[in-house]
Formats: sequence, structure tokens, C-alpha cells
Amino acid sequence: MLAVVAGDAVLPLLPGETIVIVAAVLAANGRLNIALVVIAAAAGALAGDNAAYAIGRSGLRRVADRLLSSDKNRTRQDWARDQLKRHGVWIIVVARFIPGGRTATTYVAGTVGMPWKQRFLPADALACVVWAAYAAALGYFGGAAFENNLWLPMLIGAGVSALVGAAVSCCGGRCCRPAAAEGPTRA
Repeated sequence: MLAVVAGDAVLPLLPGETIVIVAAVLAANGRLNIALVVIAAAAGALAGDNAAYAIGRSGLRRVADRLLSSDKNRTRQDWARDQLKRHGVWIIVVARFIPGGRTATTYVAGTVGMPWKQRFLPADALACVVWAAYAAALGYFGGAAFENNLWLPMLIGAGVSALVGAAVSCCGGRCCRPAAAEGPTRA
């Protein structure tokens, strides 16, 4: 589970959240330990997010400097850097709940040079623990409620996860959106 969750943070094609929910359903039925499910999910998310940050910090930073050298793109990078300075903790926490958004945010945080030890790591640790507890709670309580039918809570958990991700995405966009004059120009 840890490896799938870590891989999902780097390449969001893997079913990280689904694996956590399924493991928590199994924990509710006595087949796994729920505390270990949460710990493994949080550790995998933290490892994956930090790997994506490191990729952004090393390889993508050079690529971005080379390919995005126009004034318009530099303005966009400056805007992203400024948003992470002003709202970094909330952006990292909210993005953890958005499939694909977490990957893009962690890559960008590394690319624009968000300080790792002082800002990124503490925010990401908080985000990973909250996310792991949330995903595990969905599966655990759903698994306990639907003890005799394992498929129904899995389907409900996946649906609720999608709805929460969409809601957080909408809220996160409103919270972090700059005023029209501050934002980068779009082409």
C-alpha cells in the first residue's frame, strides 16, 4: 500500500486513495490494523510528495528555466512563487485532496523553490496525516456499517472521495485565486 500511495503522488495514474479505502474496509472487518493503514498511507503520501518535490526542484527547474524563458512565463512563475509564499501551507494541504492537483502542486513547489525544510515538509506532513486519516475513516466506518457487503462501501467511499475532492478543488480555487490585476496573463 505504501508504494502505491507514494507512486500515486508522483504519477497520478495509480489508485492510491482507493487502496487506502479498501485497506480500511478490511481493517473494519478485522483483517488489517487500522492504525497501520493510516501510518502506511501517510508515510507513502509523504514519500511520494517529497519525491515529486525533489523532481521539481532538480530536473523540472532546469527545464522550466530553459523552456519558459519568455516574459509571460516568467510572470506566471513569479505568480506561482508568490502564491506559495503567501498561501503555501493551505495550498499544499488542499492540493493533497485533489487527485492530480497534489502532483502538480508538489512539482511546482519544487520548481519555484519553495523552502523544503521550513515550509514544504511541515505543510506536506500535516496534509498527508489528515488525508490518510480521512481516507482510512471513509473505509473503516463504511466497512463497519456494511460489514456483510464489501463492494458497497468501496463504491460509496470512491464516490465520496470524488465529491470531496471536487468540493475542495472549488473552495481551494476561490481561496487562492489572485485578484485579476495580480494574476498572470493567459494566452
